[in-house]
Amino acid sequence: MKGNSIPSGRIGLALGSGSARGWAHIGVIHALEEAGFTVDCVAGTSIGALVGAVYSSGKLFEMEEAVLRLDRKQILMFSDVVLPKSGLIDGRKITNLIEKYVLDTSLEDLPLPLRIIATDLTTGGEVVLQKGNIVEAVRASFSLPGVFIPVRKDGNLLVDGGLVNPVPVSAAKNMGADFVIAVDLNSEMESGSGQNIPADTGKTRGRSGDAVAQVDRAISVLNEKFRLLDIPTVSYIKQKMAKDSFPGIFEILMTSVKIMKRRIAHLSMEANPPDILIQPDLGHINLMGFYYAEEIIAEGYRAAVVELAGWRDANMESVVDDGSTQ
Repeated sequence: MKGNSIPSGRIGLALGSGSARGWAHIGVIHALEEAGFTVDCVAGTSIGALVGAVYSSGKLFEMEEAVLRLDRKQILMFSDVVLPKSGLIDGRKITNLIEKYVLDTSLEDLPLPLRIIATDLTTGGEVVLQKGNIVEAVRASFSLPGVFIPVRKDGNLLVDGGLVNPVPVSAAKNMGADFVIAVDLNSEMESGSGQNIPADTGKTRGRSGDAVAQVDRAISVLNEKFRLLDIPTVSYIKQKMAKDSFPGIFEILMTSVKIMKRRIAHLSMEANPPDILIQPDLGHINLMGFYYAEEIIAEGYRAAVVELAGWRDANMESVVDDGSTQ
């Protein structure tokens, strides 16, 4: 492999979880293709499962065009809120959206091999989906507990794969990848406090106060839908939310799970380190900011270009070192 601008052997791509930040995967894939990398297999978790399924179906360009047109109002239309039983959001509208951009085939028949990671809620174990309905697998992988209703499959109750494997390097290696490129979307949690819950000051990295307010309003709508539910078991929580200036339940759920995923990803990649790790700088992007697709995709592309160049430089240096000792 030394001295080559492209790794030899089978290249695997591990696409991590991260909600709206997952559009960065699109930019990463563009950078890989421009650099001449041919991906031989893909493993995806949560939003990484969605992008991975579309990429493996050969329809990434079509989905990219669609997400670049998304606005806040359209995002809220996909939030089919239901009475809390197993989750706040039913997920049928998002399922319908996924169906537009994946092949009408099973996972095992995709042109590009794909593995999708989910979590078995009853056992707490990792489930690697490699056969069966693609849409069902993706829907299971991004079912954040408490937010989306879980998916029943083969007698199991499946939820977000990020609970057990947020950056599925191990799954890519198990597919026979000799060289794994991983995308981690929540890396800001390592260097900072990770406290994204408090109200934004409007000074976030070049973003205007109005834009930040739009992100906050998007989440506030979901919080408000929860507040309107008149159910005895949540009356105390609603009273607390009305009296105190605490963040809404949706914000707390999302941020709490993100903190957990960050810790798990760190441990997982220590055990299964990727050959190239791409970590887009997306700490300023709210996890529900799907309508910032253009900026998110661009940052994914930028981060990938930097890491690929760094890998090539290091690879060439190792060749020089080896040659000098001969």
